[in-house]
Amino acid sequence: MKAAFGGLFYFCGMLKNQSLSQLEFIALMASLMSVVALAIDALLPALDVIGITIGTQNTADNQLIITMIFLGLGVGPLLFGPISDAMGRKPIVYMGFALFLVASIVCVFAQSLEVMIVGRILQGIGLSAPRTICIAIIRDLYHGDYMARILSFVTVVFLLIPIVAPAAGKFVLDHYNWQGIFYAQLGFSALVCAWFWKRQRETLAVEKRVPFTRHLFMDGFKQVVREKSTMGYTLISGFVFGSFMVYLSGSQQIFEVQYGMKEEFPFIFAGLSIAIGLAIFTNGSLVLKFGMQKMVSTALLGFFIISTLYVVLFYGQENPSIWVIMGFFGLQFFAIGFLFGNLRALAMEPMGHIAGIAAAITGLISTLMAIPISTFIGRFIEYKVWPIFFGFMICSFISLWLMQYSKKAARKKQLLMNGESQ
Repeated sequence: MKAAFGGLFYFCGMLKNQSLSQLEFIALMASLMSVVALAIDALLPALDVIGITIGTQNTADNQLIITMIFLGLGVGPLLFGPISDAMGRKPIVYMGFALFLVASIVCVFAQSLEVMIVGRILQGIGLSAPRTICIAIIRDLYHGDYMARILSFVTVVFLLIPIVAPAAGKFVLDHYNWQGIFYAQLGFSALVCAWFWKRQRETLAVEKRVPFTRHLFMDGFKQVVREKSTMGYTLISGFVFGSFMVYLSGSQQIFEVQYGMKEEFPFIFAGLSIAIGLAIFTNGSLVLKFGMQKMVSTALLGFFIISTLYVVLFYGQENPSIWVIMGFFGLQFFAIGFLFGNLRALAMEPMGHIAGIAAAITGLISTLMAIPISTFIGRFIEYKVWPIFFGFMICSFISLWLMQYSKKAARKKQLLMNGESQ
């Protein structure tokens, strides 16, 4: 791994022209996000082993090891977002990685579910810094459909980690122990932090920084809440993210326990991640042709139709064959792949003047929605898969309604702006 990253550093250092510089930028931003993915997905094969070590009584409680890191990822930006608007982007990334180091040590020595949850929340808070600042940096440099395009390509590279992380986690688990997975995460984060320090310039000019005051967050919160289109797309993100988190936290339960495919699980997870990556890669080209709103509307409709079809066919019945369930999951995740980057870009589009705070607040709202949604639905998937698709159906139906609300709000604002300009 060190040799591979050494080669990557050398390659990035040789990039000279503008297009290659953008390629390195995309790879670096994706790497900042990838630390989050590694901290989540590499643990999936080890959930049952960790649960035995820390003494969980209910296997469903093992899902908390995954979902609770999202609580930290949602709360952390409230601190790091406003500070980044006042101090600049780069120092905040270093603060986040330092907290992630401390939190990982807490997880390694955890002897109870409660301590593990504390460590995972702290991990999420620490990793929220590179995750939030990544989005703020992209917003500093791009806007509109081009911002969505960059976010799409960043997410494609970022998805390479979920494809390999479960297999890597299982390899470490088989040859060392579950604590070794946390040590591997720390090694990867150290490499990414060094690359960021060496190659990424500060993107927030001093004259554009917002003084850090006690009113900074409340003023930013009011601006975000008052922007109807931003709130609409943020709520949609919460429902989409919540439904996806059900799968993320329950995938080990579904494939290892219900289908008895413990050895095949990392490869199944990787295959389904490819479906999302393919959609996001395709979105990078299509979004410039059709626009973000059209892409989101179409993907949400597909998401709803696919989940409704599964519920109609298998409601209350035993699980179908592994190939059928993978086919439905693959179609669902292909639809979701068109949503993540576009929804975030649509929500952030009116918020360029307070990108750090807006990224923090929108991320918090969607995360605080997603955690209870995923936790509630996750309690129903212990024995059968159909409840997860029932949850997909409800979340996508509500999202379709919110999409219409958001589009009307955006059109109304545009008409008002055009009237004022005349």
